[in-house]
Amino acid sequence: MSEKTAVLLLQMGGPDSLTAIEPFLYNLFSDRDIIRIGPAFLQPTIARFIARRRSKKVNEYYRKIGGKSPIRELTEQQAAELESVLGDSYRCFVAMRYSHPDTAEALAAISREGITKVIALSLYPHYSRATVGSSINELERVLKKSALPFKLSYVRQFYNNPSYIAALAEKVERGLAGFPERSRVQLVFSAHGLPQSFIDSGDPYLEHIQATVRLTMERFSGISHHLAFQSRAGPVKWLEPSTEAKIAELAAAGCKQLLMVPLSFVSDHIETLYEIDIQYREEANALGIEDFRRTEALNSSPAFITCLAELVRGSAG
Repeated sequence: MSEKTAVLLLQMGGPDSLTAIEPFLYNLFSDRDIIRIGPAFLQPTIARFIARRRSKKVNEYYRKIGGKSPIRELTEQQAAELESVLGDSYRCFVAMRYSHPDTAEALAAISREGITKVIALSLYPHYSRATVGSSINELERVLKKSALPFKLSYVRQFYNNPSYIAALAEKVERGLAGFPERSRVQLVFSAHGLPQSFIDSGDPYLEHIQATVRLTMERFSGISHHLAFQSRAGPVKWLEPSTEAKIAELAAAGCKQLLMVPLSFVSDHIETLYEIDIQYREEANALGIEDFRRTEALNSSPAFITCLAELVRGSAG
């Protein structure tokens, strides 16, 4: 057996081609950690119907950002950079929840290298049962089926980690520096939405998001900031305000310069490249916001890779 430790980066994933969109949506809507549609035995059938219906619309979104999600390449780059920083005692692998390489494929790759010690590193900074919880549940289901002899530990969240806050603040500072007068800029932290029922049942996601915003803004004085939630789907009540509503509210109040800060996303994907960069930009410009920008995603910034390395070493220690 190898003395190395495997670091398993847990991420949502995304379609790597237009033909992969429908299977990706099917996997997403089949996940009862995210959504429960009828009895469990019927959910796969309903999920297939929803995926088929929604894929036509979603196809157009992906066409506008190059025909696929870049999240696999970006996550694999994060894994390579992290492995380089951690050194020879570690090997990094990627497990996507709804696309490839999936959890079973990642664990098989670790097993082939003879590694038995695994640190599962969530790439969702803020814990929710719909994201971190779902990825960990899938990991434990696969382990149970395979009976592979792994010794497992977890990094489940890092929403208030000082190095994460520093990496995020670095991107905000760089974004603000592009404006002629930062005091006139409105910052909008845009987090992925979640049904209100999750929070009502005890999910800590909202609390974690609010803590990240507070800790980040401690580094910026004299800047107005707001929190909003994007990517709403379905008829149930979601966290509010929506990002669209917040942009409209700021425009009505005379805002001309707006900097979007994607929150809960550590890599560029459909929510940043289409939703923010295209959809929200068009809406903001139509409402009279003249200068609409977005901070860079963390992706493989050295500060973020340093954060991940600290998390791994802390878990290993």
